[in-house]
Amino acid sequence: MAVSRQQADVYLDEKTLISLYRKLRLPRMIEERMLALLRQGRLTKWFSGIGQEAISVGVTAALQPDDVILPMHRNLGVFTTRGVDLKRLFRQLMGKDGGFTRGRDRSFHFGAPEYNIIGMISHLGAMLPVADGFGVAFQLKGEQRVAAAFTGDGATSEGDFHEALNLAAVWQLPVIFIVENNGYGLSTPVQEQYACKQLADRALGYGMEGIVIDGNNILEVYRAVQHAAEKARRGEGPTLIEAMTFRMRGHEEASGTKYIPTQLISEWESRDPIRRFEQYLEQQGLLPETLLAELEQDLAAWIEDAIEDALNAPLPASTMEQEIADVFLPAVVTTTTPAGPRADKRFIDALSDGLRQKMESDAQVLIMGQDIAEYGGVFKITQGFLEAFGKGRVRNTPIIESGVVGAAMGLALQGFKPVVEMQFSDFVSCAFNQIVNNLAKTYYRWHSGLNVTIRMPAGGGTGAGPFHSQSMESWFFHVPGLKVVYPATPYDAKGLLLAAIDDPNPVLYFEHKALYRSLKGEVPDAPYTIALGAADIKREGRDASIITYGMGVHWALALAEKLAPEGIAIEVLDLRSLIPWDRAAVLTTVRKTSRALILHEASLTGGVGGEIAAYIAEAGFQYLDAPVMRVASLDTPIPFSPDLEKQIYWPVERLPEKVRELLAY
Repeated sequence: MAVSRQQADVYLDEKTLISLYRKLRLPRMIEERMLALLRQGRLTKWFSGIGQEAISVGVTAALQPDDVILPMHRNLGVFTTRGVDLKRLFRQLMGKDGGFTRGRDRSFHFGAPEYNIIGMISHLGAMLPVADGFGVAFQLKGEQRVAAAFTGDGATSEGDFHEALNLAAVWQLPVIFIVENNGYGLSTPVQEQYACKQLADRALGYGMEGIVIDGNNILEVYRAVQHAAEKARRGEGPTLIEAMTFRMRGHEEASGTKYIPTQLISEWESRDPIRRFEQYLEQQGLLPETLLAELEQDLAAWIEDAIEDALNAPLPASTMEQEIADVFLPAVVTTTTPAGPRADKRFIDALSDGLRQKMESDAQVLIMGQDIAEYGGVFKITQGFLEAFGKGRVRNTPIIESGVVGAAMGLALQGFKPVVEMQFSDFVSCAFNQIVNNLAKTYYRWHSGLNVTIRMPAGGGTGAGPFHSQSMESWFFHVPGLKVVYPATPYDAKGLLLAAIDDPNPVLYFEHKALYRSLKGEVPDAPYTIALGAADIKREGRDASIITYGMGVHWALALAEKLAPEGIAIEVLDLRSLIPWDRAAVLTTVRKTSRALILHEASLTGGVGGEIAAYIAEAGFQYLDAPVMRVASLDTPIPFSPDLEKQIYWPVERLPEKVRELLAY
């Protein structure tokens, strides 16, 4: 692949050229009014795209209406060129009722799927892998559509930039990556950001075409994007376009431009994209003064009408109940009990059966992850899946945890139900931003559900040391918008997995590695579901309750069995789901036994047990005959030595003493 400089050799008829000019003027005129409102204190913040309009408008105009665009801060022209209703757009920009996010997010941080626009988050580069997900969806559907993702020069240093471009090239996705190189990442000049001559040079390393264009020449932008889109529709893969431009104002208005040399600003003022296009149209005899005046008058009236509407609109109103209700898309997956034969199955086989049956019954389900195809996954859960479902639905990925989760988001926005396998749950830290900021917050922000299931082989007991043994469910327990599931038995593993895949929200599904092949249980052959958020009593008792999940269930059951000959009856409540967790079941068992101990494998401090203990103390204090107690692993990294791990780090040795302390209180 070669890096080329694209020339403005596109032919457009008179009507199209005038329409393009009108589209170019509209965002500039809107910005000028918004800056005035900002100075008046009637607008709280603004990220100016003045001087860069040719990129947003040119890209959007060159694409088809059903192509997906993922814009950034300075891409007002994407929204206006796509015909987004100005009244609704201005209400969004001013934080008024009737915008796109109900006052829950600012400026251009929103999605408008009806316009095929997917909005940004503040974490730069994060939306680039999402564009890959759209590209995969278009391939699977056999649609000749394209995804175009914007980024700035600064974000090209982010890991998501590398992961997204690499995945798009490996899978030959119909994605166009557009870098708006405006000279500065906030105040840091490009010479302090990268050492290559042009950012488009990086395309060579990924195995795709790289193009450098004059981002202030709208015809050159149009032609470059048209070329990249045509190539993508032919199945020839992605393109990296570097549009050279300049940011005429600060990163945002409060930043100012004192750090920019005055000479540089003057130089780029002479290359203003609107004035250059006007000169071109005047040379062609297409822009008489009468037409220019009429066009400006028409646009100004349109803008003022929308601004007045937004200024007079009320602020968004809500209630605590409504805000909480909008964290998750309501799920209708219930518990089902299938008829038919059952068989003793290992934990790992129950998971594999459930995943296979779901893929057989639902063509929207696909799986992605490292080594999951020919190799069958490091734990062999997907062994044979490639032969059964093909490469389109069983997809090996490069080592790109963040990239694959971002791609899963794009797929979910296209109606798919992607299942991502983390090779080990420990590696999910590399995808943290995509999970807690992209997946978790999207439904609350602009009401698009994300049906993404992330399978997480977790836990210790295998002598795998501090980077392959962690139980990090509490990392996500604190994040609204994520569901967290942690089964303890083969029966629960299959039923909860099928429910998780059908849940229209992002679900983190923890699977204990040490249980994969060591635990058997009776499992129905037919598919069934267990509703998320429903706890299960694994053993009835009257003297004390152990509330737990995952491996802790088996520790609790073993202790209950050991104490039974002494006449001590321990009730074991398996939470199964951590978000949502079954508060009613917890209070019921506490009311029954009047003594509660919370047990988990994860380290004690900041663990899930602290939240449950606080809830019992607040909502069930009147039922208690003793303080709520907790037992968990040490507040240390997980040691490699099996003796250190199981006898010191794990809470197993400390559990009996703590239970007796609880009973004796």
